[in-house]
Amino acid sequence: MSDDKPHPSSGSSSKSFLSKIIQIFTGEPKNKEELVEVLNDAEDRDLIKPETKQMIEGVLEVSEIHVRDIMVPRSQMVTLEIEQSLDEFLPTIIDSGHSRFPIVNDDKDHIEGILLAKDLLAYGFNQQDEELRLANLIRPAIIVPESKKVEPLLKEFRSKRYHMAIVVDEYGGVSGLVTIEDILELIVGEIEDETDDEIEEDIKHLAANVYQLKALTDLAEFDQYFNCEYDTADSDTIGGIILHQFGHMPRKGEIVTLEGFEFKVLSADNRRIQVLQLTIPKDHPVNGKTSD
Repeated sequence: MSDDKPHPSSGSSSKSFLSKIIQIFTGEPKNKEELVEVLNDAEDRDLIKPETKQMIEGVLEVSEIHVRDIMVPRSQMVTLEIEQSLDEFLPTIIDSGHSRFPIVNDDKDHIEGILLAKDLLAYGFNQQDEELRLANLIRPAIIVPESKKVEPLLKEFRSKRYHMAIVVDEYGGVSGLVTIEDILELIVGEIEDETDDEIEEDIKHLAANVYQLKALTDLAEFDQYFNCEYDTADSDTIGGIILHQFGHMPRKGEIVTLEGFEFKVLSADNRRIQVLQLTIPKDHPVNGKTSD
């Protein structure tokens, strides 16, 4: 008997998977759930890597969600005032590490345009004699509604070669902003560059009553730092507590409030939460001190 003859179960299994692949190119599967089943099957058979499957699932997700689901909310927008001098706004640019900034007049509902940090280089090297005024440097702001689908917005980002858009609600008020990076991170996961701070410590104080946390921060450490008493019977980490509170695997940007603490997911994949942002009440004691 030839050793080259395939085992019956192996042939049947391969045929089953091949049939599913053929279905994709002949108008099947009939819905997203069946497509995900094919992807799971392919990953189980080591035909595609987990990272590849995650990116495909990210593409599927992009086709369904709206800008409001991924935007940076108004309260977290880093903006510059149009009448500010270089000495006044330069520290904000340096501290934030961003490359693009909405320029506002009086408040965030009045966006005058977008400043690209690189446009300041000419002034840094004394190639411009006139006094620096933001009004002379800003570029037009792209406005999109909250209800816009993410997929066509990504196409616009690529075709029109811009990287940031201001998001407005149904009444025309500014509700946030969205960047091309926010969309790409849905597909490929968290993107870090040389301006991103590496999260070395489990708990990092960002500003005032805002903190950044590793989701794997030990719950006992968290309780001690923030003078809390979360039950370690539910989980050993703060990420586990938050995941239990959500009741599902949250996406980047989702927020949950627990006993007055607001937790926002900064980074997550389809398996676990990675990084959280915590906003606590201003009068809550932290390490024996109040946070304000």
